[in-house]
Amino acid sequence: MKLEPKVVTFTPIEESTMYSKILVAIDLSKDTDKVFKAALRMANGEANKLNLVHVVEPIAAAYSMDIYAANVSELQQEAIKFAEERLAALGEEWGLAPGCTHSLLGAPAPEIRTLAEEIGADAIVIGSHGHSGWKILLGSTAIKVLHGAHCDVLTVYVG
Repeated sequence: MKLEPKVVTFTPIEESTMYSKILVAIDLSKDTDKVFKAALRMANGEANKLNLVHVVEPIAAAYSMDIYAANVSELQQEAIKFAEERLAALGEEWGLAPGCTHSLLGAPAPEIRTLAEEIGADAIVIGSHGHSGWKILLGSTAIKVLHGAHCDVLTVYVG
């Protein structure tokens, strides 16, 4: 008995309606532009569909400096101010509407997932460095965002 191949057909989704609100999680590194451009392609070139977020980790938690630095609070405020200014400049440069840039303080993955839910994002775009060794075991921010996200997550390989 000869089996005939099964033909599967699908109706493509119109690209412009696929994602209406995309949260772009950036780390303000040299890779930020690459991640943003991938998100802009997903949005079919429509910057008004994008929101930018950068999460500043608490300095004491990130660097265990609470014992060594007398002015951790000042350092934290400077980091937040820098992030807010940089996000505002990027938002203006890329044509984002006011209010579409978000600078948050906390653990990056849960903050990104929470913001995505709050703004009703149907996708999150985040950079990934393709870690190996210990970093795979410990997990990256991109992996942590993926686990527990309530929307699509695109990781952009940035090297």
